[in-house]
Amino acid sequence: MKSPRLQIAPNGPEFSRIVLGLWRLSSWQMSPAQRVAFLQAALDLGITTIDQADIYGDYTSETLLGEAFAYAPGLSQQFQIVTKCGIQFPAALRPAQTSHIYNTTAQHIIASAENSLRSMQIDAIDLLLIHRPDPLMDADEIAEAFSQLHASGKVKYFGVSNFTNAQFELLHSRYPLVTNQVECSLMQMAPIYDGSFDLCQRLRIAPMIWSALAGGALFSDAGENAQAIRVCLEDIAQQLDVSSSCVALAWLLNLPSRPLVLTGSSRVSVLEEAIQAAQLRLSREHWFDLWRAAKGFDIP
Repeated sequence: MKSPRLQIAPNGPEFSRIVLGLWRLSSWQMSPAQRVAFLQAALDLGITTIDQADIYGDYTSETLLGEAFAYAPGLSQQFQIVTKCGIQFPAALRPAQTSHIYNTTAQHIIASAENSLRSMQIDAIDLLLIHRPDPLMDADEIAEAFSQLHASGKVKYFGVSNFTNAQFELLHSRYPLVTNQVECSLMQMAPIYDGSFDLCQRLRIAPMIWSALAGGALFSDAGENAQAIRVCLEDIAQQLDVSSSCVALAWLLNLPSRPLVLTGSSRVSVLEEAIQAAQLRLSREHWFDLWRAAKGFDIP
């Protein structure tokens, strides 16, 4: 069983629906050889899309990935690389940065993309995202930065992360965007109801989802809401002979906006469960059973 693939926007890139999230890479304590083995295991499962950001691991995660790519020449060409820019904060590797800010100036976007290319030791970024909406962002300036990066062959496609619909439409009016990466789970349903996924459907753009299992809280939170969701998940999982986490991911992957889901684990078994979820079709009854458990009340 392998991850299905999806063209995420009209004239956009084709990605695996299960995306290898590497924001925890620096905490996994892997040698370059172990990183290569993990990346190869993902490839064997059809997971060809990697999610990164310049700030992950206090600005170390992209470098760790680059070390793996250098250790295994040719490996990087088998992946599509997504990374982000636009957040700056003080860190050991950024001693000149004295405060935590958002920075979406053209100068910063271009410099960040070029640094990401060097850190990951790749020739082009497949998809560059603005990491967080910046109250001071100038849509025309961002579009100019995107145009320069695309014209130079350094970045192929562009998108955003955590943007509201108005913010997305503003930037999209200046330069075509191919995704909005947002938080969504059974414990965080906002994009389903705030219009984010509706906008994606209207534009035929696939969203990307981070924290699909609520950062683990779905299975560890002691609150009544999480407990009710777990009971429902376990019941459905038993009926379908799959894991509870598989059902939780399938609940998202069954959304009509056709989202891509990011993983966040170094365990291959977690990747396998995510791929199984991408193949699992939930009945409407099961989907709404989970909705009721999450909301704590019946549909009107």
